[in-house]
Amino acid sequence: MAKLYFRYGAMGSSKTANALMVQYNYYERGKRALLVKPKLDNRDGDAVISSRIGLEQSCSFVEDLVQMTAEEIQKYDCVVVDEAQFCTKEQVEWFVHIVDDLTVPVICYGLRTDFQRNLFPGSMWLLAWADVIEEIKTVCWCGKAATCNARFNEQGEMITEGDQVVLGANDSYTALCRKHHRRKMLRPENVV
Repeated sequence: MAKLYFRYGAMGSSKTANALMVQYNYYERGKRALLVKPKLDNRDGDAVISSRIGLEQSCSFVEDLVQMTAEEIQKYDCVVVDEAQFCTKEQVEWFVHIVDDLTVPVICYGLRTDFQRNLFPGSMWLLAWADVIEEIKTVCWCGKAATCNARFNEQGEMITEGDQVVLGANDSYTALCRKHHRRKMLRPENVV
């Protein structure tokens, strides 16, 4: 039975590495997994998904997936979506169609919330419609579970206002527990 999965985590929780490993696991067993991401995510260049630990794989785009016929999609044993928080409601509805009508599992990886702790549109609809919701865990500098994404500027100060989407990685974001996100503490106070 095909299911829609949403596996979310804060920045640095290895979401992309997990997505690439799932795609490889299918390949290793003689199966075909279609790896896709929204075109908005162009940090690694066109049609490439790259993790912080150096794993990299070519991919297609979510925008192209929604143009595929049922026959084209059913050639795959699974669809793996990276950066799913950037998907639209209509794209998430398409994932539901793939699962329910074409019986192909869709496994989505992404952030749940932005740097202001607000839901991303794609995440909101995945939380509403996914059959299975799983958290990929990471830790704050204090050792507690990190569930919040903090954006910071070049001076290392936490930013609390601005556009919801500003692409970046370790140069712009870090994961914090809720307590330290609320206190705007990117690191222990006695560390400069």
